[in-house]
This record gives sequence, C-alpha cells and structure tokens, in this order.
Amino acid sequence: MGRFAFSHRIAWVGSFVLALSTATAPAAAANGETTAPRTTLLLHADRPGPRIAPEIYGQFVEHLGRGVYEGIWVGEGSPIPNTRGIRNDVTQALRQAKVPVIRWPGGCFADGYHWRDGIGPRDKRTRSINAAWGNAPDSNAFGTHEFMDFLDQIGARPFVSVNVGSGSVREADEWLRYMTAPVESSAGAERAANGRAAPWAVPYVGVGNESWGCGGKMTAETYVAQYRQYAANLRTFGGGPTKLIAVGADTDDYEWTEKVMAGTMKSRPNPTPLAYINPRPLLWGLSLHFYTFTGNDWYAKGRNVGFTRDDWAKALGRAQLTDEMVRRHSAIMDRYDPEKKVALVVDEWGAWFNSEKDAPSALYLESTLRDAVIAGLSLNIFNNHADRVRMANIAQMVNVIQSLILTRGKEMVVTPTWHVFDLYKVHQGATQIPVDVDTPNYVQGATRLPTISASASRDAAGKLHLSIVNLDPDKPAPVDMVASALSGRRAQASAITADRIDRPVQFGQPDPFVPQPVKAVAIRGDRLTLTVPARSVTLVTVE
Repeated sequence: MGRFAFSHRIAWVGSFVLALSTATAPAAAANGETTAPRTTLLLHADRPGPRIAPEIYGQFVEHLGRGVYEGIWVGEGSPIPNTRGIRNDVTQALRQAKVPVIRWPGGCFADGYHWRDGIGPRDKRTRSINAAWGNAPDSNAFGTHEFMDFLDQIGARPFVSVNVGSGSVREADEWLRYMTAPVESSAGAERAANGRAAPWAVPYVGVGNESWGCGGKMTAETYVAQYRQYAANLRTFGGGPTKLIAVGADTDDYEWTEKVMAGTMKSRPNPTPLAYINPRPLLWGLSLHFYTFTGNDWYAKGRNVGFTRDDWAKALGRAQLTDEMVRRHSAIMDRYDPEKKVALVVDEWGAWFNSEKDAPSALYLESTLRDAVIAGLSLNIFNNHADRVRMANIAQMVNVIQSLILTRGKEMVVTPTWHVFDLYKVHQGATQIPVDVDTPNYVQGATRLPTISASASRDAAGKLHLSIVNLDPDKPAPVDMVASALSGRRAQASAITADRIDRPVQFGQPDPFVPQPVKAVAIRGDRLTLTVPARSVTLVTVE
C-alpha cells in the first residue's frame, strides 16, 4: 500500500454502456419511491463456470494507524477481553464472516520490516520506527507468533509479504525456514524456543510490495531480475507447495504486466536438453492494486461523509473500472498463460477517501452505505472473473480506510462492508454461474453506469445464490431472473440498505445495516421476480 503509488493514466469517462432492457415508463413503488425500468438477469445454470476461490474474500492488515495496535492487538494485560493479547470481539466478528486469508505485514511497511525484530520475548524486542507511515513508533509486540495465533483464532491462512525493498533473499529464506522448518532444524528449534514447536503452513508468499513505488522504485526489468532470484531460493517445508505472488501493476500499467509475465513464464533449455529449468511458471500469482475514490484524481479523493449524489456516482464509476482493469490485465496474462495457471491477485482494493480532520488515527475513515455498495460491486466483479482472479484482499481489515471493523477503546462496531462480506460468504468455494445482465442505465451528471451489478453461484448443497447491487440511490429496481435448468422452488432475499447514501455506522447506536428481508420474491418455473431497494446490496437464495 503506497501513499502516492497510483498512476493517472485512466481517462475519466462518464459512460459505461450496457444494453438497455425493454424500457417501460418508471412506476411508483409502494413506498412512494419511483422505480426504474425492469432489469433482466439470465443465469446460465446449465453452463457452470469455475470455482469461486474463497480467497477472493481475503483481507489485508498493515502496521498503520490503529490497524494492528488496538484494532487487533491489545496485550494480555488489557481490560479489553482478549485471548493471548488479541481482542476477542474482533476475532469473533471475523470468524463469523469466514475470513479465509490475511495478507501481512504490508503494504509499504513490509519492505521496511525485518522479521527478527518481532520474535522472542516481547519486552526484549527491538522498538522500531515505521518509516512508511509517518515515523510512528512500533513496539514489535505483534510479530510472527502473534500473527499466526491471530489466524488460528479466526480460522484463516497466512499470506506473508517478504521484504524485497530493504531486505535480501537470505533474510526472506530464513523467515520461511523459521516458520515452516521441522523442529529438528536450527530454525525450527529457535521457533520452538519461542513457544511454537510445530511448523506453520505458509501457503502464500508475496515477493515484495509495490516494487515500482514505495517497495524499491524499480523498473519492471529490475523487478523481474530480483523476483527470479527470490523464486529460485524461497521454499517452505511442509503444508503444500509455496505459492509465490509477484508484484503486479500500478492500476493500468499494462506494460508492467507484459514484462513480468514475459520474464517469469518463459522456460529456457537446460544445457543437457534432458529437461527444462522452468517447466512451470515461476509464480503462482501476479498482484494488482486498484483503489476507489471520488472521480479519478489521486490527490482529490473526496470526502467519506457528507458527500453529494455526484460524489456517489463518481465513486461508483471508479469502482466499476475494476472490471476494465481485470479484463485488460487478464488478456495480457492469457497470451503467456492460456491455461490460466497463474492467478490474478487483487491484493489491495477498496474505497480510499480523505480522512476527516478529527480522525482518531492515520487513514481512519467512518464507514457509510456507499462502502457497502462499492464492496458488493467489486466482489461481483471478482466472482465473475473467477477463472483468473483467485485471491483478493480488501484494504484494510480494521480501522484503516475501507474496514470491516472499527474499534474505539473497548467498543467495536462492524461496518456496512462487513455485512456485505458476511452476506456474500455463501459464494466461497461455490461454482460460478454465468449471468447476462440486461439493465437500464443510472445517470447522474456526466456519469452513466449500469443500474444493476450481479453475480451468481451454486453451492455444494445445490442452493443457488444471486448477488444484486442497485447503484441507483433513489429508485428501487424491479428484476426478472430467468435461469436455465433452475430446479429450486423456494426463494428468499435479504438486502443491505439505509435511509440515505452517507448513513454512517456509529458507536453505541443500533446497527442500521443489518440485512432485512426483501418482500414479494416470486418464483414460477424458471423465472424469479423481485424488486431490490434503491442504494442496496441484496442476496437471493433459491433452493
């Protein structure tokens, strides 16, 4: 995660054209709101797609603001209820949302992090300076053992980013040995002496972060040379193969993707022509970072509270560009990897607006309904590209930009984004069902967007789940769903919405974002009809 890491090459366009359905005049809904023309969703249940990787619903934690200290770690002596220093309310909420994987320790912080500072007795650990984020002090109380304990309490798996910017291949290799080597080795014995005899499984290893920016200011050619050296030497010892994730593009830097794929996918013959040095790709995944803000100006990201309808539309327009980013980077990857062995890992995404002047910590944002709609729209895009996108990590999990959780001392609230992840968890590991969306446009000023975003899946029990996001802040949307080979006879739906577009979640107040039942969901044969609320994220279940 970088402070000034993203390009300005995307031309802001106000038109995202999708074919209109047969238009009818807007009608008045029962509650007095005007409804939009009908949307038709055609679900190809007879042509199932790929598995939706649970890791698409992954998280990202960086040492930044109160993301780690207070957000996760409070220490064993804290009056805040905790288990071995990790606050219980946070772990309970993340467990409920079925968080599958967490990326740590960064972000820009990762390329200044030296893992040995965070092991051993906490009162003897090096006290560091967080040069990536305002030179804040870091006690290193939350290190490797604490992170792994946190994951165990949640039931998630680690995605560890090794230090390329200020570290070395040797340092990264020694860290992986410390975490994964058997206790009979010196590295394993040191780990055991620090309280953990059994090795940890570390399935995902990120080789650097934003190496084009805060992680080294490298060219693509320089990074590829560095990456190949790391890939040749990094390995884990147990728990399955090491899945290395290379640093990918800054937003729309397609040349970076081209050069990294070219430099990591090609094999060259061994001098003895009996084998190939690289019979498989040198990487499991290639990352992509893309953030949403109001419009397309990194230096004017807009407010996260008190925003206008124009701001709402511009932010959703930026979020919709995620689909273009994924499509165009995937097309480059397809040329080098037509079998789609390499995953596109969107390991930093989410809404990043300007923090208010009275924000309690760095990059802390209040959370509003708009965040829920951005989350639902983005996750639909990832679900629909599940053939290539096999991990995504929202930034960041607690108390930093688009959080799932906010804390204030002993208090904790879940955000509208958490509710979307909790609602959408049914897609994890399910089979994607392709959806054709025929919807009218939502128009606000110069912004023109498809009113409805959707994705669908079928789980192992045969239930069909359909996610629908209504981008229009004012009009409920009547929806006709037609599904080939639909076998369900019962349907129900729940929606996340609020009374206004900038409704925030507040400490000590009732949660206004708890999903509510959607009435009048009708199913007849292969057709289902319902009306989704304005400014909403809805999940329909057919069984």
